[in-house]
Amino acid sequence: MDNALLHGIILAFGLILPLGVQNVFIFNQGAQQPNILRSLPAIVTAGMCDTLLIILSVSGISALVSTIHALKLGFMAAGFLFLLYMGWSIWSSKTHTQASTPCMTPKKQIMFAAAVSLLNPHAILDTVGVIGTSSIAYSGWDKLVFALSCISVSWIWFIGLALTGRIVGNIDTSGYVQNLINKGSAIIIWLIAVYLLLIMHDGNF
Repeated sequence: MDNALLHGIILAFGLILPLGVQNVFIFNQGAQQPNILRSLPAIVTAGMCDTLLIILSVSGISALVSTIHALKLGFMAAGFLFLLYMGWSIWSSKTHTQASTPCMTPKKQIMFAAAVSLLNPHAILDTVGVIGTSSIAYSGWDKLVFALSCISVSWIWFIGLALTGRIVGNIDTSGYVQNLINKGSAIIIWLIAVYLLLIMHDGNF
C-alpha cells in the first residue's frame, strides 16, 4: 500500500507540474477574481474532470477509447479550435481592477475549466498512457490507494495554484502584472494550439 501511495503521489505531481493550459487557467482565475471563493467553480470543475479521467484510466475504459483513431482526431481538432478561442479570450480580458465585474462568471468558469480539462488531448493521453498503464501494476486495495493518491494531488495542486494566483492579485493592485500574465498565458496557449496542429498534420498520435 505504501508503494502504491508514494507512486501515485510522485507520478501525479510529475504529470501536473509542467506548465499547461489547465494550470494557466486556474492560476489566472485565482489572480483575477476579487477573492479566492469566486474562483471555486474553476477549481472544483478542474478537480472533478481530473478525477473522472483518472478513474476512467485506472478502470481501463479510456485505454479502449484511445485506440479509436477518428475519435482521437476529433478530440484534437476540437481542442485546437478551443485553444484558439481561449487564447483570444484571455488576451483581451480585463483584470478585476479594471472592470466592475469579475472577468468570468461562475458559469463561464465551469465551461472553460471543463473544456481545458476534457478537450486537452495531451492531458488525456498522459492520463491514459501514464496513470492508466502504471495502475496495471496494482490490484484491489493497492489500486484504489494509487488512484486516490493521484486524485488528491490534483485537487491539492489546483487549490494551491489558485491561492498563489490570489496572492499575486493582491500584491498587484494596479493590474499591471495580471495583464502581463494574461498576455503571456495567451501566447503559451496559442503555441500549444500550433503544436497540436502540427501533430495532427504529421499524424503522430
